[in-house]
Amino acid sequence: MSVASSRFEHMFDVETPLVGTQPCVPPVLGASSVRGWKDAVAASLAAPSDLSDADRVESIRALEELVCVATAAQAQLTRELDASQRAEQAAAGVRAAQRGRGVAHQVALARREAPHRAQRHLGLAAVVADELPHTWAAWRAGRITEWKATLVARETACLNVEHRLEVDREVAADAGRLERMGDRELAAACASWAARIDPASVTARRRRAESERGVTLRAAPDTMTYLTALLPVKDGVAAYAVLAARAASARAAGDERSRGQVMADELVAALRRPPDDADRGAAAPRVELGLVMTDAALLGGADDPAHIEDFGPIPAELAREIVAGACTGDEEVWLRRLYASPTTGELVSMDVRGRFFRGSLARFVKLRDRTCRTPWCDAPVRHIDHVRPRADGGPTGGPNGQGLCESCNYAKDAPRWRSRPQPDGSIETATPTGQRYRTRPPPVATIRRRSLPALTIDYVLMA
Repeated sequence: MSVASSRFEHMFDVETPLVGTQPCVPPVLGASSVRGWKDAVAASLAAPSDLSDADRVESIRALEELVCVATAAQAQLTRELDASQRAEQAAAGVRAAQRGRGVAHQVALARREAPHRAQRHLGLAAVVADELPHTWAAWRAGRITEWKATLVARETACLNVEHRLEVDREVAADAGRLERMGDRELAAACASWAARIDPASVTARRRRAESERGVTLRAAPDTMTYLTALLPVKDGVAAYAVLAARAASARAAGDERSRGQVMADELVAALRRPPDDADRGAAAPRVELGLVMTDAALLGGADDPAHIEDFGPIPAELAREIVAGACTGDEEVWLRRLYASPTTGELVSMDVRGRFFRGSLARFVKLRDRTCRTPWCDAPVRHIDHVRPRADGGPTGGPNGQGLCESCNYAKDAPRWRSRPQPDGSIETATPTGQRYRTRPPPVATIRRRSLPALTIDYVLMA
């Protein structure tokens, strides 16, 4: 054993006493024990190590194996939580089709991540031990990462249990070979075996995937966006070939833009053109761009960041450029005034009458919360919901409204979930297991000593 390995294992001597020559693993992965291990590793980072470079490399490897084992432990505990919560919901009379609702959201809150990612972890935990035993053994031993286990599960998801076990045996029985495989190599091997064992299921999966084609938008660094289209292979390759041909033609004619710039510009231009010559008399589609900024930033007296709906913050200079471009072009600009809290910079609430969140109030809540109000969930707002349910006397107004994604809104229907607005404007959510989480909407303005100006919401309608 190297010096590095000896020093690394010594960190855990308190938690893993030796019995004879074999370490005694703690019978329960209690939070206090795990935090003790974490604190031991954290304490070792207080000062530079005295290791040689060879020992540093070995310690990096040992820590990577520890990370793999830790994620496997998370999967085991996630599986146990799912089984326990389903049993509890069954005892409470929840219908079979709705059992398990909210479990992924509890995992997401514990892991400080978005619910859709936690759902992937939950799905993997539910099947890996029973249907991918060789993969599970390699993961538990720290020989593969959680992502590699996910790849095996993903590429065999269309198979029945018997065939899935066969692919797992062919690909993962040799743990050493599995450990040496790269991500793409592993995914290709699983896909190849799946197609060989059950080609009909693979074909059905492909057809189902084609029905799930779509387009998504997400933020990119430096105030850019990723516009992504999920397409059948023939359509995706054809679209790319057309853009590449147009870029090559433009470059050959002396266009100074790069190949990528031409392809991006051609894509946007094509999407904003009328559908075809027959529709020249029809009005071009109108696109609404929700821009929120302070009047000081709009008039050039401050550099408070602005916010674009469904994207996020942008520099004040870019926001002014967008508004100026709309005013000088063939575009319409609508201005609406809102106000922010002088202490937090958050949009203040609106009082309206009515049973549902509609019109300006729904718009207000969406602009205030920006993304799903659940902590660590960055999904777009799809539902405007009462924090305290209407049936429990919750009013219909800004303080009792929250923007949620569809998944998080449905998770609230699970037994013993409870959310309440707090006097300070935050929302506190209590999960069925007793954990409590608070969240606040993001500020929309920089707080200054003077009172805040009215916020201006610019709706830029682009022809």
